[in-house]
Amino acid sequence: MSGVRDVCVIGLGLIGGSLLRAATAAGRTAFGATASEMDADAASRQGFDVTADVAVALRRAAKQDAMVVLAVPLPAVEGVLRQVYEHASNCLLTDVTSVKGPVLDSVKRLAKWNKFVGGHPMAGSQESGWTATNPELFRGAAWVVCVEEDTDLQAWAEVAQLAIDVGAHVIPLPADSHDETVARISHLPHLFAAILATIGAQGGPLAMALAAGSFTDGTRVAQSRPDLVRAMTEGNRAALLPIVDEALGRLGATRGSLASTGGLAATINAGHEGAQLFQASKNVQRAGVRVSLTADDAKDGLIALGERGGRITAFDGDTAIGEVS
Repeated sequence: MSGVRDVCVIGLGLIGGSLLRAATAAGRTAFGATASEMDADAASRQGFDVTADVAVALRRAAKQDAMVVLAVPLPAVEGVLRQVYEHASNCLLTDVTSVKGPVLDSVKRLAKWNKFVGGHPMAGSQESGWTATNPELFRGAAWVVCVEEDTDLQAWAEVAQLAIDVGAHVIPLPADSHDETVARISHLPHLFAAILATIGAQGGPLAMALAAGSFTDGTRVAQSRPDLVRAMTEGNRAALLPIVDEALGRLGATRGSLASTGGLAATINAGHEGAQLFQASKNVQRAGVRVSLTADDAKDGLIALGERGGRITAFDGDTAIGEVS
């Protein structure tokens, strides 16, 4: 791997701002920009090198050959990519957007001269904006770093190393695998949380007075900014639709069983088993694995590792070091 690049973060909300903080804490030279003058002022007052002028930051990134990280909501990506094309078309480019396919398509159209490696840290909260940022946000988190047929593996390793530097472990996946999976474990839960919060609120003051753990746990992410939730769920429409259909099928079966026999064992037992599987996955024994990035089948090896739930935790020269169950 080559020397460590400076990092230019465009967008200083929860994820982008936390990345700026974490990269700085890890010893990286990091700077950034945001369209929000309020966030830019707040970050500057805390000693971070930021501006409210995206073009200025991108020109600096080009001069310093920095890695540019797009940390803006999906609807804003194309506008920023046009500025990347104008001011920083030589820079290594990555992103932290929650949907990967649409971003990849936009990059191919609007920033085709940049080496691009898509990314998505699986971390966050219902809070947003610079005031919610936390340099420890990525500690122990999974960070998808995308591997496509045309991915430059040297560039991939640089993006993966940034994720590792801020405390995450790397899951190598193609964009389509990422989008289908997050539809199951992130985007559908956001929709369910919205529905649960709506149904609970329709119960009026009494329902709100009685609501406790199961309601608050199930509706936590419904407190997220609606525009951000819309951006990621609507942006992942193609992958999310069949997952919604799968969920509706299970709800339909649950309703049918409740109406006919009154029994809910199949639904509740299956859910309990699914929750136990998730808990067990946290403590599973893992075997070490090494993937040479110079091997002819390196991309296939990385994808196979990622799709088994394996992860990369370090690099030894041109070798990715990881573990898999």
